[in-house]
Amino acid sequence: MTTGTTKTTGQAPLIETESQFCAFFDDPRWALAIVRATVLEAAHPQIGAALADNSTFTTHPWRRLRNTFLSMRRMFDTDPAVREREAARLNRLHTRMSGSDSRGRGYDAMDRGARAWVVATLFESAVTMCRLSGQPLDQDTMERLYAEYRAFLSALDGDAGALPEGLNDFWRYYDRMVQDELENTEAARVILYRLFDHLPAPALLEGAPTLWAAGRAVVGPLLGTITVASLPDAYRRKAGLPEVPGAPALMQGAYLTAGLARFLPAGWINAEAIIETLSLRPDSDDPRARTVAALRTRIKRAAALVRLLTPVDDHAGPAQASAAGEDRRPARAFFHQVLDQTGDGYLDWPDLAAMARELATRLDLDEPEETRLYEAFAAWWRELQSALDSDGDGRVSAEEYAVGVPSLAGPALIRVAEVLFDATDKDGSGAIDADEYRTLFRTAFHRDLTTSDGAYGRSAFVGDFLSFMSGRRTNAPYDPLLADA
Repeated sequence: MTTGTTKTTGQAPLIETESQFCAFFDDPRWALAIVRATVLEAAHPQIGAALADNSTFTTHPWRRLRNTFLSMRRMFDTDPAVREREAARLNRLHTRMSGSDSRGRGYDAMDRGARAWVVATLFESAVTMCRLSGQPLDQDTMERLYAEYRAFLSALDGDAGALPEGLNDFWRYYDRMVQDELENTEAARVILYRLFDHLPAPALLEGAPTLWAAGRAVVGPLLGTITVASLPDAYRRKAGLPEVPGAPALMQGAYLTAGLARFLPAGWINAEAIIETLSLRPDSDDPRARTVAALRTRIKRAAALVRLLTPVDDHAGPAQASAAGEDRRPARAFFHQVLDQTGDGYLDWPDLAAMARELATRLDLDEPEETRLYEAFAAWWRELQSALDSDGDGRVSAEEYAVGVPSLAGPALIRVAEVLFDATDKDGSGAIDADEYRTLFRTAFHRDLTTSDGAYGRSAFVGDFLSFMSGRRTNAPYDPLLADA
């Protein structure tokens, strides 16, 4: 396992004035390419096992997208201090992920070969993206782009030795990996056949489940077909992926259409703004919330029309239940919406680690605050396991949780609330002010949480957190904190 030390002395800058990689950030083609790269990553046995055990990409894909985009922005920032800090954060995150797959083979998220493959898939998918959209990169541009990706790996691992130094050697390495190392993993199958079909609505579209379901029923299979058609032939044969008539033409058309965005005026497409807008909730104090509210009104009107034409079950989600004033959701609903972060149907340590990871990301924690938060969640997991794991299988089922729900608000959960309060209270004033509140919840104070001095005290914070995490009642700011898709 590597130490994750970042070497900067004597290295060329990671970001040049005209970075080819940064030019892709706001390119619509990148959305197709990143899905393709993710499938190839998941097909690696170690990465696939780590994703299956630890990732929230199936249950909270929009949150994962937002965090990944933010991380990539930081890793390719022009300020070396920003890059080094983010590299250190990623290494701490990956150090906490290790285990065994279903065949008993060990995996380690800090494995240098696996990390190199992640970078390799991003580079190769970028090259393929340009080729499929009729704008192939010339040799010099490919070499500059490859150098940027190797520098990215160097920032994480301390050097880029796990990837070949030259571009010609890279293609031999890539072909060998596809032919000899990749497998038809569970994680790859989930992305191709489950994620698109069950993709939850982003916050913007939560109020229109019928419209979202109708659109997803059409777009989901198309995205899956396009992604499969874009994968290397050798992997498609090995994984037994279907050959759909017309799929290559559909794929080519999708990339060519996305490539037309190059004719739009500069700045018309901003991926960060799009992702942020999708994440906004109607009660947010963000100025863009007015636009979101107007969009939601139009979407609801469209949804009403779609409902008349294609009736679909329209179950209220957590946000709707809260808005309707319900004080408490059923125990099983809370289990699946909040506690089961990885979506495997059980509560175990990776679920609580995912909560700690999301909270640490929102608060942008450094050491030792980050470790303190993880340790508090680990202690809570031990308390939960002791109280709820009646069959001794090392995890908690929805049935076990429903029976033992009164046991949730123990001393360890109180400690989690206290540690989270201290991490949010950046200035150590003993109360969370408006800016600190916005950092954690991404919205302004709610009237029921403010006090006469305009701050959120420790006892009120701890009480609200315990009430929410023990499933006693819904809570407007805490629901999107851990339940948002």
